[in-house]
Amino acid sequence: MPDATVGQYMVRNVQTVSPDMTVEQVRKQIIDSNFHGFPITEKGYLLGFVTAKELLRHVDKPDAKIRSVMKRGTLCAIPSMSIDDATRILFRYGLRNLPVVDEDKKLVGIISNIDIVRSQIEKSRPGKVMSVKNFLEQQNSIRLKVINKDIPIASIIPTQKEVYMDELIGRQYELKRGLNEPLIVVERRNGYLLVDGHHRIMAAKKLGLQTFKAIVLVPNDLDTRIGLEKTAERWGLHTLDDVNIIEGSKHPFMEVTTMLLPSEEAAAINKRLMDNEREEVGN
Repeated sequence: MPDATVGQYMVRNVQTVSPDMTVEQVRKQIIDSNFHGFPITEKGYLLGFVTAKELLRHVDKPDAKIRSVMKRGTLCAIPSMSIDDATRILFRYGLRNLPVVDEDKKLVGIISNIDIVRSQIEKSRPGKVMSVKNFLEQQNSIRLKVINKDIPIASIIPTQKEVYMDELIGRQYELKRGLNEPLIVVERRNGYLLVDGHHRIMAAKKLGLQTFKAIVLVPNDLDTRIGLEKTAERWGLHTLDDVNIIEGSKHPFMEVTTMLLPSEEAAAINKRLMDNEREEVGN
């Protein structure tokens, strides 16, 4: 399998600043954004990168043009660079973001620590798929072919009775920011039996998505009933509407994540997630 590249994971729609903007204008743009800095471009060409920390050095010169106070040049990547090499650069120099340029030195994207994490999560998927495939083949005496495609969310048949609201909110956050880790499903005549990804797909459903990327395991005999299918029928699981959302307790992942916090602080974090989600739904 070829190495993942920066071009596959970089964000292409990049917010930038002009060298003719003032220190105060850039300061306000950073405050009004979710970023700690921006690439500096002119006519599409990358000139440098300005961070909030660097702006602090010139806080006494609010009307100064960025052109007069900026550092010339910046570290950058190209789309064909491997994710592993980009990771080394980010790690070695303690960077959060790495601008990506084409052969003409024009800005074409940006790769961040979050994108690196996303690539590593998605890279681990093939091993998990093969484990699931081998298990299902052995347990059900069938052969499975692996294909990748987008599937309708309405056609998914769950095999898990419950999901946790706090983890559901976390998954929505990931989806909004581009972490689209594919599901693992088994094709059936009446839909797709969900093997892995219940929180993911329930989050997508709440966001109003219609389709989702999936790794589909296609049996050589679609009429052979498999164990997971029988369990889903016994539990009365036919559509995602049959899955219960638990609000009163924390997902085991959140239990581990917050275990070093005082209980009241952990509870406050969870409540804030819930409140933010309800505010978004209300809007």
